[in-house]
Amino acid sequence: MPVQLMHQTMRWFGPNDPVSLADIAQAGCAGVVTALHQIPVGDTWPVDAIVQRKKMIEAAGMSWTVIESLPVSDDIKRQSGDYLQHIENYKISLRNVAACGLKVVTYNFMPVLDWLRTDVAYALPNGGTALFFERLAFVAFDLFLLQRPGAEKDYSDAEIKKATEKFSVMSPEEKDKLFRNAMLGLPGSDESFTPEQVLSALKTYDGIDTTRLKNNLFYFLQQVIPTAEECGVQMAIHPDDPPYAVLGLPRIMSTEQDAADLIAAVPSKANGFCFCTGSFGARPDNDLVKLIRRFGDHIHFVHLRNTKSDGHGNFYEASHLEGDADMYAIVKEVLLLMQRRGIALPMRPDHGHQLLDDLKKKTYPGYSAIGRLKALAELRGVEYAISRNL
Repeated sequence: MPVQLMHQTMRWFGPNDPVSLADIAQAGCAGVVTALHQIPVGDTWPVDAIVQRKKMIEAAGMSWTVIESLPVSDDIKRQSGDYLQHIENYKISLRNVAACGLKVVTYNFMPVLDWLRTDVAYALPNGGTALFFERLAFVAFDLFLLQRPGAEKDYSDAEIKKATEKFSVMSPEEKDKLFRNAMLGLPGSDESFTPEQVLSALKTYDGIDTTRLKNNLFYFLQQVIPTAEECGVQMAIHPDDPPYAVLGLPRIMSTEQDAADLIAAVPSKANGFCFCTGSFGARPDNDLVKLIRRFGDHIHFVHLRNTKSDGHGNFYEASHLEGDADMYAIVKEVLLLMQRRGIALPMRPDHGHQLLDDLKKKTYPGYSAIGRLKALAELRGVEYAISRNL
């Protein structure tokens, strides 16, 4: 019997994405993962908007079965304001997407900001660029550019000294670049955050520690997972990126224990993960193959990317086959998992390098066409070779 291969997709940010559906189809993808970014967070996704987007994708010869993402509002994360109404709206959205044939809903529970990088055009030896997170640069941003009240309490004296020294020799252009990169808006948005927005949002999380935020996540899931079960939708949480606390905010989906806590709190097959090898892999204490083996029944979507870390909180997006993660072992384990479960997991290559002609184009950082095409081709080759030997 032939080995089942992954359902290969790419992320698409909608009609305004400079990477078109035709580009993605030419890359050999069977589908796209996308979202209705135009709908305000907390509002309900209406059926007509879902159907319109689905028809657009199908007209390009591809399918849409995975949502990335159906955002969880900060009111829900804090359990404040309109959180109860937002949870009810989320349930309605789950029913609506299920009625339209969608199967997986990706979300995250990172407060205020999504993923963070200090350099979105880190120069690689081959002339391409990658995403980069430099710990000291971020400390300098937090202390001297954002000027977050009480930030110094989150760093050691040695870190503050080194960050101060680093900041003192940065040019005005370098400081401006660091500021713009760290304040980058959410995926799918062209609007950057402002310091006022971030500082105001951070203040609303005063008193919310790791335990409380995790309990708020569990409460949210306890309310929506029964709806997901009822309509046949799988919820897939994306791990934190980077997988440790930033800006004084707790991160609660970064480790194996965090994953175990999630499943223990709501033990349903509908409650699971978007297994991102880059986010989990940026922590040296996460054994990616072990995580797949332990939580395989709850993996509903796979992000394959690779990072190279120095063990001090700094990492950059490496080529997909050349970072710290053993991509051969990971892909093999996913194929074995799919054989056991009798399914084809949706997968996409994540955070490609900016290469060739794309260096002259403006795309959302990490989501240019050529770098992701290169990654998809590499991953497809690894998957094919492994499948022939299983």
